[in-house]
Amino acid sequence: MSDKPAEKGLTYEQAGVNIDTAERLVRAIKPLAASTARPGADADLGGFGALFDIGAAGFTDPILVAATDGVGTKLKIAIETGQHGGIGVDLVAMCVNDLIVQGATPLFFLDYFACGALDPAVAEKVVAGIAAGCKEAGAALIGGETAEMPGLYARQDYDLAGFAVGAVERSAVLPRADLAAGDVIIALPSSGVHANGFSLVRRIAADAGLDWMSPAPFAPEITLGEALLTPTRIYVRPVLAGLPRIKALAHITGGGLTENLPRVLPNGLAAAVDLAELRPQAMFGWLARQGGVRDADMLRTFNCGVGMAVIVAEADAGPIMDTLRAEGETPYLVGRLVARTDTPVHFTGQIAWPT
Repeated sequence: MSDKPAEKGLTYEQAGVNIDTAERLVRAIKPLAASTARPGADADLGGFGALFDIGAAGFTDPILVAATDGVGTKLKIAIETGQHGGIGVDLVAMCVNDLIVQGATPLFFLDYFACGALDPAVAEKVVAGIAAGCKEAGAALIGGETAEMPGLYARQDYDLAGFAVGAVERSAVLPRADLAAGDVIIALPSSGVHANGFSLVRRIAADAGLDWMSPAPFAPEITLGEALLTPTRIYVRPVLAGLPRIKALAHITGGGLTENLPRVLPNGLAAAVDLAELRPQAMFGWLARQGGVRDADMLRTFNCGVGMAVIVAEADAGPIMDTLRAEGETPYLVGRLVARTDTPVHFTGQIAWPT
């Protein structure tokens, strides 16, 4: 066997990775990142690391809060329909909504985009959504990473991860220590399924014989894919307007009300939720009926119409709701805190699933 090297060696591009395409993408998304600039960040891409000047952000004694998340198998619907515009908003929302529940103002965001074969048009649509989400949250898009990995991902597939950092004054970290029985729970509506439970959603749609271009059974004027790809709501601005009256916040993501409300409660308190007060969108009614999903499983899998729960003293409920309405929200009461005797969440009443 000869050790003589081949006259024409392989290139990275022949192995499936095109560096020039990645560099063109970086140039294309620089203006998107620049549009998210805020005090502390100039949002200039291209360095090995991203810089942020916490001193320019206006805090006196800040605690940094970090969060990371993805959008799960909702990505499959975006990929299969070719509708990539809103998935970046989902990515930002899932991260910054986790920051705000601790009272933190989002400062900056980084994204990770991994794919089988880089399609600049698709990637640019995704990043445009990320930039739009960052602007809505007041966070700067200061960096990210694009990884082209043939053999690990199918050619058309991609995956996303997001990383957000915020800051809160040390004296204002949530949840507050003065949570007490009698405090009320205010619901802020979701825009739909958000970015949790899509493995079940996809199974129900498949069992029903529907594809993503079928008319949505609960909204026949649009396709099922369009309805399910409605981006996750970002609650940063309305919630910030409600501080400092707010005692605690719970982002209702995977695990639903059942698992997420206890995350912000001390050991001696429980949440009593009146299910009759919930206002789930029609898509939740369809999922429950079509999938034969029990109410307990719906409540533990989906947000069931509540994207964020706000906990305040009963005396502050009226003023907080007025503030939230002024910010474009439609808040409503769903329960209150009680002394814990057994489980951390008590459900009463019956959900009225819409048709």
